[in-house]
Amino acid sequence: MGLAAHGPELTPLVAQIENAVEAAFNVGSDQNLKQQAFDYLNQLRADPQGWQVCTTLFTRSQRPSEVVRLFCLEVVNYAIYTQGLDRNSLSWLKDNLLEYVRNIYGQNLQDQVDPSHLQNKLSQTLTYLFVFLYNDGWESFIDDFLAIASSPNNTAGVVLYLRIIGSVHDEIADMLLTRNSNDAKRNTDLKDQLRERDVQKIAQSWKDLLAQYSGQSDVIVEMILKVIGKWISWMDISLIVNQEMLNLLLPVVGRTNRSGSEDKVRDAAIDTLTEIVGKKMRGPEKMELISFLNLRDIVAQLIASAPLSELKSTPQYDTDLAEAVAKLVNTVMADIVRALEDGQASEDTRAKSEQHLHDFLPFLLRFFSDEYDEVCSTVIPSLTDLLTLLRKVGANLPASYKEMLPPILNAIIMKMRYDETSNWGDEDEQTDEAEFQELRKRLQVLQKTVAAVDQELYIDVLSNLVSQTFTTLDQQGSQMDWRDLDLALHEMYLFGELALPNQGLGTKSQPSSTATERLTIMVTKMVESGIANFPHPAILLQYMEICVRYWQVFDARQEYIPQVLENFVRLVHHDHVRIKTRSWYLFQRFVKFLRAQVGNVAETVIQSISDLLPIKAEVSESNGDDDMSSDESDHSADALFTSQLYLFEAIGCIASTGSTPADKQAYYARLVLNPLFSDMESHLPKAKANDAQAILQIHHIILALGRLAHGFSDWQPGSTSVQNRPPPDKLVSDEFSRAAEAILIALSELNNSTDIRTACRASFSKLLGVLGSAVLPQLPQWIEGFLSQSSSKDEMAIFLRLLDQIVFGFKTEIYNVLNMLLTPLLQRIFAGLSEPVTGTDDEIQLGELRREYLSFLLVILNNELQSVFISEANQGFFESLINSVITLGRTLVAENIGPSRLAFSVLARMVVVWGGPDCAKIAENPEAPSGSPNPTIPGFDRFMIDRFHPLCWEVFQDPNFRPHNDAQSKQVLNEIAGLEQAIYLKTGEMFIQHLHSSLFPHLGIDGSDFLRSMSTSTDRKGFSSYLQGLLKSRR
Repeated sequence: MGLAAHGPELTPLVAQIENAVEAAFNVGSDQNLKQQAFDYLNQLRADPQGWQVCTTLFTRSQRPSEVVRLFCLEVVNYAIYTQGLDRNSLSWLKDNLLEYVRNIYGQNLQDQVDPSHLQNKLSQTLTYLFVFLYNDGWESFIDDFLAIASSPNNTAGVVLYLRIIGSVHDEIADMLLTRNSNDAKRNTDLKDQLRERDVQKIAQSWKDLLAQYSGQSDVIVEMILKVIGKWISWMDISLIVNQEMLNLLLPVVGRTNRSGSEDKVRDAAIDTLTEIVGKKMRGPEKMELISFLNLRDIVAQLIASAPLSELKSTPQYDTDLAEAVAKLVNTVMADIVRALEDGQASEDTRAKSEQHLHDFLPFLLRFFSDEYDEVCSTVIPSLTDLLTLLRKVGANLPASYKEMLPPILNAIIMKMRYDETSNWGDEDEQTDEAEFQELRKRLQVLQKTVAAVDQELYIDVLSNLVSQTFTTLDQQGSQMDWRDLDLALHEMYLFGELALPNQGLGTKSQPSSTATERLTIMVTKMVESGIANFPHPAILLQYMEICVRYWQVFDARQEYIPQVLENFVRLVHHDHVRIKTRSWYLFQRFVKFLRAQVGNVAETVIQSISDLLPIKAEVSESNGDDDMSSDESDHSADALFTSQLYLFEAIGCIASTGSTPADKQAYYARLVLNPLFSDMESHLPKAKANDAQAILQIHHIILALGRLAHGFSDWQPGSTSVQNRPPPDKLVSDEFSRAAEAILIALSELNNSTDIRTACRASFSKLLGVLGSAVLPQLPQWIEGFLSQSSSKDEMAIFLRLLDQIVFGFKTEIYNVLNMLLTPLLQRIFAGLSEPVTGTDDEIQLGELRREYLSFLLVILNNELQSVFISEANQGFFESLINSVITLGRTLVAENIGPSRLAFSVLARMVVVWGGPDCAKIAENPEAPSGSPNPTIPGFDRFMIDRFHPLCWEVFQDPNFRPHNDAQSKQVLNEIAGLEQAIYLKTGEMFIQHLHSSLFPHLGIDGSDFLRSMSTSTDRKGFSSYLQGLLKSRR
């Protein structure tokens, strides 16, 4: 573009710039015109002379619009920082802008002064010039602007001067900004030069201006205070902390405002005091500073002032002031604790620190206990520091420290209480509720620290709180404030961390025996208190949560179980949706933990809650995208049903206790199953006609059948865990065989529904626990349903994982069933593997199906069921099976070659199970192979060499195979090494001859190193490393 710096030819250019800026930033501009304008302005910004035109345009007496002037300064700033302007250019710019400032701001021409946003931008431009010229070219920078500010009654000049001083700090001293090392060094040099030349003048100017404008202009006083707060961190503190300055500052800190209305200037003065106190210095000096500033009296007077005392608990309470003073207290307290932590501190310093600590602790607790959580949160950091200090001091806590703990703990506990204005459960207050729960978590951390410092105090205070609360409940009944009850129950819930650290009484991390005894007393008192009848929902929820959390207490004190069960049966019928849904889950947990003790009332309980079991599926109108803020606020039909499922599981738990005879268990199962069967039968015709509600109803019934089964037994095939009970008696299994048949009918009739297939799969895995080996005769039907034309690759993979479990769990009984269904099963899987891939998700699902298919083959081979592959029923499919594994072995998908590794594992396992006895050895000093191969399948020795061995070398040719820099490839190479060694063990000399006649000549090697590594690497990793080196040398 090549712009000239001056001359008459500038006029059309200036007009062009004005027009372009107006067009670019006008909301109503045509889009094409806007784009052209932006392109032109970007060109102007990059042009080496563009900044000069923009400077002229900004300072012109006939001013363009504000948006044009703002853009002009943007261009100038960009040029200063990115175009490396020379000294002459910077000087020209300095002269023009200083002349402009003197003309406009030096004479206090209020009607011509720039608006605030332009003043800020201009201050930034002048600051950039300061950075480049202060040490060389504009040494009088501070003097020039101070002179403008000093002219009589020049408020405009003062405001600009303060803006510039603030901007200079932000540019060279703001610790929140990260800078490169060159900029950091430059900024350090500038601060040194300022301290040497101008800081004293600047500090004096603040005094003069404070003296002049206090009581005259709050705007200017506030600006001065904020600038002092910025600069204090890197200037000599004595320039601020002196009697003259304090005489100006403190009256502003203490100025009174009885109305309670906001006073920004006073708050800024307190913030400035906080910055002064927060300045980094050694502990002894800081303790002296706190004394010199007389902060104890200042804070005491502020707390006693009307806005923080008389107006407390009224709408006029000044929360901004409270937060400002709390911040000051937090800063002071943190410094006191830091001084006390210093092991090198002198006795005198320690004594002063101790005194300050005792002076400021009441202030800290005053703000910590403030009804406004923002104020409380402001002092949590220093309270945390203090408690951490006390914890470090340890068991021999001096009396002066020990007496601090009760007021601290009491303050923490009272802060845990809902305040008087809160309305639990209100839709409008969900955000407040979430914030309060977050605060409770922070308070809990503080409370745990107190417990760590003085466990005895913690136990006593919490025990007394709970005991007194239940006494008050006895006296006041339902008239008692629910907030007090909620607090006691919340503390009871937290108390468990001391009484049962690993969620069990007397587990390896030994809990406090005193705490355990007190907890037992608390829980029994709670049950006896009748609190379960209290009308407020929050209390009922807490009651149930505590019963479940401390179920071990009921295990030890079984006489209380009937009362709690009775309460649960009542509460699961509660009208409040949040109580209802949560109680269904908690009821299930309670009876699961105490199933051994509740068998005697099984029938009563089942009958009592039977009215809650009918399923009413509701088709949701939403598209599922609704963002629920939490599970607790989700009262949709789906959420209700998810909770209802816990009732079915609870009934299974109660009905299947060890003391309940098998015929009774079967009877209880029938009580629940029969209505579900009838319901499913009545909805099936509509569901087959694609009625959405009927399909959803059947989906829900299938899930309920599975959850009932899971309640009866959570055993899984192959599980040896003592936690899981074995499958129940045949009488019970027979009942659930009927459930399985009902589900199979639904799976067959509604197979095109993904939701139905998903529900069936979930329930099938749970039915395994009650059916045991009785599931085996039904397996063909399950496979028919789960591996249908409708099933996705993902569904097939998930079902294969279940089949792995069944094969492993029933390996001694499954052969006949597996023999019958293997070929049709593999045909279904092959169909899934051969489907075309569409998109990334499909690619991932295909990888998963490949992996699960190969894992399934491995499970069969590893559990001595390999003869099923070559039985009369399946031998016709053997060749296809081998081909599929070889194909997957050579399929190296760049991002996922895990299936290839598994394929080589399958081939190696086949070599082991069908290769016959070893005719070679792998040892550090091996003997020559002796004897001939004798595979269990005739001809398998030659088959291994001709089919399995070439695959290894085919993979080596693949560019995706990079074992030197890819971990997955290295794992595949390890399996290949294992396969080659396995073939050698089974075929011996035959394999060596083959290598000599085909592989070694092809590789151009004599093969001696290859054979030595293969026959001596007792750990296949050694042979794998050799192969990796061989591969690397050939690429």
